Amino acid sequence: MQLSDFDASSNLVALFLSRADELGDKPMLWARRDGAWQSLSWTEAARRVCLIAQSLRALGLGDGERVLLVSENRPEWCLADLAIMAAGCVTVPAYTTNTERDHLHVLENSGASAVIVSDARLAKPLLPAVLRSDCARHVIGIEPLRRAQASTVAFHDWDDLLAGDAAAARAAVDARIAGIGRGDLACIIYTSGTGGAPRGVCQHHGAILRNVDGAARILCEDFGWDDEVFLSFLPLSHAYEHTGGQFLPIGMGAQIWYSEGLEKLASNIEEVGPTIMIVVPRLFEVLRARIIKQVGKQGKLAGYLMDRALAIGDRKARGARRLIDAPMDLILERTLRPKIRQRFGGRMKALVSGGAPLNPEIGVFFDAMGLVLLQGYGQTEAAPVISCNRPRAGLKMDTVGPPMDGVELRIAEDGEILVRGELVMHGYWRNDAETARALQDGWLHTGDIGHIDPRGRIVITDRKKDMIVNDKGDNVSPQKVEGMLTLQPEIAQAMVTGDKRPYLVGLIVPDAEWALEWARAEGEAFDLVALQALPAFRSAVRAAVDRVNRDLSVIEKVRQFTFADEAFAIANEEMTPSLKIRRHKLKERYGERLDGLYRV
Repeated sequence: MQLSDFDASSNLVALFLSRADELGDKPMLWARRDGAWQSLSWTEAARRVCLIAQSLRALGLGDGERVLLVSENRPEWCLADLAIMAAGCVTVPAYTTNTERDHLHVLENSGASAVIVSDARLAKPLLPAVLRSDCARHVIGIEPLRRAQASTVAFHDWDDLLAGDAAAARAAVDARIAGIGRGDLACIIYTSGTGGAPRGVCQHHGAILRNVDGAARILCEDFGWDDEVFLSFLPLSHAYEHTGGQFLPIGMGAQIWYSEGLEKLASNIEEVGPTIMIVVPRLFEVLRARIIKQVGKQGKLAGYLMDRALAIGDRKARGARRLIDAPMDLILERTLRPKIRQRFGGRMKALVSGGAPLNPEIGVFFDAMGLVLLQGYGQTEAAPVISCNRPRAGLKMDTVGPPMDGVELRIAEDGEILVRGELVMHGYWRNDAETARALQDGWLHTGDIGHIDPRGRIVITDRKKDMIVNDKGDNVSPQKVEGMLTLQPEIAQAMVTGDKRPYLVGLIVPDAEWALEWARAEGEAFDLVALQALPAFRSAVRAAVDRVNRDLSVIEKVRQFTFADEAFAIANEEMTPSLKIRRHKLKERYGERLDGLYRV
């Protein structure tokens, strides 16, 4: 296997099949089933991909038709994704946390002709949307589904798609993908837009291949390319895991093990012994807290060693290491750090953080513990990785590293980061207006403000756009949630926030007319400030927030709220002349109160 293979591959399926031909019966995909880890070889994976692709064609799906994929991380997700592309179709990944409303938007916007769903639980919010849409003709259940009584939709079992002549299926796939080029559409990944409705990012084969090439070069040049093992944990419907946790290991001929979920992640890491893991900052925070707690239970000596490790790590990060640190560093390498590394399987080359900003202190902690943590930067529109920290460039946790190979980057006059190259999307699906705003003269306008440090590393200093990125890397449109809140009769105005936080919280201005009627009905004097202190009044507003939450996905729900002291207005500079809320002004005024909601 050569790095040049990525440039030579015309599409993602061709890359996969070439790896399968090279690696044959070596294990590719692993999952725990019936209490034991079970593997699927490269040869068997290729056989199934080709058979499923031919079955999709037999159902009448043609070139360019979209197929919605709704599943937790499992081997079938990878097989389905590759099979959809091998059939000449386009994958449309969807989050397992989507509501019926979310699924309906994605279905109708993408015009998906077929749906692949893993089981009855995930089908529950999906099937009503399928039946309401006028595009989906087929539903395929990876596990058996209860058939809905709908003449316009045909139901199929996954196992039935695996029937047929494998040799003939491979020949047909080879012939078909010979006509698929790097510029052809591979998938449409939906990401929330500032207007509220999720936008479909059109990722072409070359965009993902360029990402894989850049990431593989970092791993190869800085860590060495061997028999790599990836543990897949983040949702594959997210561009970060889709590229970094699926196609990167495919390109590198690596094994992919599928985690059993957050509850068993720590034990899965120790069992699997991954060499590379793609993670979001929130998980690092959880693991850091767990390590500190475990070391604290081991007595004063262990605590002392950790304190020394953190002190040395802090000086290293500041470029202030001392010669007298060397003996203690050697002691740490023989005592504390091997135990920490073993908790991560003992083979970890790098933990890669992305999807949301990483607190530099977290990076310093893991470096002090003897683990290499790399922070990447990107967005779905760039397939998605733009840059990544790497040892060769000097690890500095308040940067996101230099641009990857094949990425052209410049800073606009207003400080916005602009990106150009094969990795950049061709546009948003059926959204010319948003495409024109994001892509100008071939440059992707990222919406992030930053600069390049003297060593060529990108430093992100601010966000030009209002998009909330929670601590797990999920994008949430505040305008969508705020718009839904203010549709409720109890709520006149609202602002939600939650950047780098585990959930959203809201700042609410109650509707004065509704509050007056409520006060009369309850026999209370009408004083809006005084009413807000009453538990019954708060409960009435809470009921309105709960109504909205029923139509929101898990990441969009407003978990806590507080009341504003007065209405947002132009006079108090909390609204613009065009009546848009000034978020920075509201955060300046109510920031402490909003932060307090995370301690409730």
